Amino acid sequence: MKDRLIRWLNQVLVVDVFLVLLSFFWFAIALIGRSLGVPLGFDLWHRLWEPVFTPAIGILMAGAILSGLINQISKRLNFKD
Repeated sequence: MKDRLIRWLNQVLVVDVFLVLLSFFWFAIALIGRSLGVPLGFDLWHRLWEPVFTPAIGILMAGAILSGLINQISKRLNFKD
């Protein structure tokens, strides 16, 4: 059960990492385009920041903390001299 939960959590975190990275690259490219006067979707990105990208970053941080806690608890429960 624990292995299944960790495997599922890791898969969700991998997808979430790619979403966060994609949003960062989109932001960087759109910001460069905006400074050059080329519309590359900065306004759309800004509208999606609160409902999409902020929760994705929060899920990524919470998942990393949860994964670390599960691993630490597992180590302590399975620790043998």
